[in-house]
Amino acid sequence: MSAAEARDDTDPPHPRETTVLFGHAEPEQVLLEAYRSGRIPHAWLIGGPSGIGKATLAYRMARFVLANPDPTAPAVRKATSLTLPADDRTVRRIAAQGHPDLLVLERVVNEKTGKLYTVIRVDDVRRTVPFFGSTAGEGGWRVCIVDTADELQYPQAANALLKILEEPPRNALLLLISHAPARLLPTIRSRCRRLALRPLSADHVARAAALALGRDAEDPELREASALSEGSVGRALTLLEGPALALRKRVVDLLDRLPTVDPQALHALGDALGGFEPQRLASFIDTVNEWLADRLASADRDRMLRIAEAWDKVNQAARDADEYNLERKPLVFSVFGWLAEAART
Repeated sequence: MSAAEARDDTDPPHPRETTVLFGHAEPEQVLLEAYRSGRIPHAWLIGGPSGIGKATLAYRMARFVLANPDPTAPAVRKATSLTLPADDRTVRRIAAQGHPDLLVLERVVNEKTGKLYTVIRVDDVRRTVPFFGSTAGEGGWRVCIVDTADELQYPQAANALLKILEEPPRNALLLLISHAPARLLPTIRSRCRRLALRPLSADHVARAAALALGRDAEDPELREASALSEGSVGRALTLLEGPALALRKRVVDLLDRLPTVDPQALHALGDALGGFEPQRLASFIDTVNEWLADRLASADRDRMLRIAEAWDKVNQAARDADEYNLERKPLVFSVFGWLAEAART
């Protein structure tokens, strides 16, 4: 079972089902013009912060190429975007995960634990060998989306993908999504055309979130979440789930007091995070990472090293808490201990 199949029916639409893209007209035109040229690079590294539409753009490109296998066709020449009609056969098949010429590499569910693996395993990446080694089912392109390249098992899965990047077959297109392209192997980066996406405006975030949730884009709560989202639709959606906005405000208040730490307030925050609810944990860690990123931008070298060390500890601890269903309260105390150390001059 894949990450996509593990999604709940109440979740917002997956990027494979999303046909509208907000705020990225320029990078979309780059992809369209490259395809029209007949000399499109075989691999693209689509980078940018989490939740801004990278996967949505990748799926739009995959749909367009698979629906229009001839880049010289009149439909491609006349196209002003990668948009396809909602009732297009390719759109429907990809939404249903039934297109034979699209391979998506993502984390899958560990059948023993019922939880997602923390990485994209090398065995998953090896599926590219028979996929690209056979003739396209529709006689055109074969497209592979890696969502995300940051989660490739290192070094095995990364090296397995590198072999495909080094010797791509004809009419193959790889779309790698990354939240932090600079952290990928230099050999992977060098074999991809880079396409950087920027955070969205608050208005674009609000419109995208409203579409995903079926709500009014002018809804005050939705607007507040969009303003706090740092240009990420994914973050706005997380903030809108349950008590996430109130939780974020509580975390921000504690962060503003650093390096002073209030144990009683940390106990209360640990209780507010609940048992093992993943969205609350994600909201907590997102807020902490934003705080760290803000300080990193203005830090001198010594403080930068402390912040980077705290960043690694926080995110590793969060991954462990999620993977092994660890109690949240000890995590809260550990995180604020590391942050307090990083905040001291």
